[in-house]
Amino acid sequence: MELTLTTPSSIPLEVDTITLELVRQSSPDAVRSTLIQRGNKQVPLGEFFDAGGSAAEDDTLVWRGDCSKVKLIGNKLSGGRVIVEGNAGMHLGAEMTGGEIEVRGDASDWAGAEMHGGRIVVRGNAGHLVGAVYRGGRKGMTAGEILIHGNAGNEIGHSMRRGLIAVGGQAGDFAGVGMIAGSVFVFGEPGIRNGAGMKRGTIAFFDAGKAPEILPTFRYACTYEPVFMRIYLRQLQQLGFPVRDEWLSGSWRRYCGDLLELGKGELLVREAA
Repeated sequence: MELTLTTPSSIPLEVDTITLELVRQSSPDAVRSTLIQRGNKQVPLGEFFDAGGSAAEDDTLVWRGDCSKVKLIGNKLSGGRVIVEGNAGMHLGAEMTGGEIEVRGDASDWAGAEMHGGRIVVRGNAGHLVGAVYRGGRKGMTAGEILIHGNAGNEIGHSMRRGLIAVGGQAGDFAGVGMIAGSVFVFGEPGIRNGAGMKRGTIAFFDAGKAPEILPTFRYACTYEPVFMRIYLRQLQQLGFPVRDEWLSGSWRRYCGDLLELGKGELLVREAA
């Protein structure tokens, strides 16, 4: 089924009621009449989107247009596929447990917040708090993959427990802050204070020309060639993520920390060839 934006809204639209389970068994007219939240009022989706087609056979929902003001696309998705032909608003794929979301544009803040499975692919840039924990929560993403082809903002993977976040471009500050476990790969220029308060997990930096700032609470351990890195990178290549062949080999400097916490996390910094 395709939902096409016909009337842009300056007030954010919350579309968590437009689930793949709903559109799979509903007609376009029924989907257009489904209520969504706009500010402090509930309005039919049809006031802003046209609906056509069916998701009964291909299990796919397509959002067309600039949906940067549309929140909660793919919220709690458990299976199937959601495609955004344009930009997506806040909380994309939040708390999803399965399926795949592809954004052929940019995504706003909180993409994949507290997700528990599935895959999110953003072809453009993402905002702050990718795969992060909500304020007052205990754990961020606990499984799944988030692949950002462009840049991402601050606090990537805040308190994440498991899973993989890959950022093809620049990353903001505090990547992996409070990280419990999991992996964060930054292929472009990193921000500052990476891994602050992390307990376990891996944060890897691939741009040998722009080494990250290492906090004083991390200790240099060794320089080695991690075998697991090639496995991760080949998998990313198969998923269409832009991984250079030169990154499949080489030496890495390993730093252990954060020593103010468990100290079982690691920062991996790729050395120049």
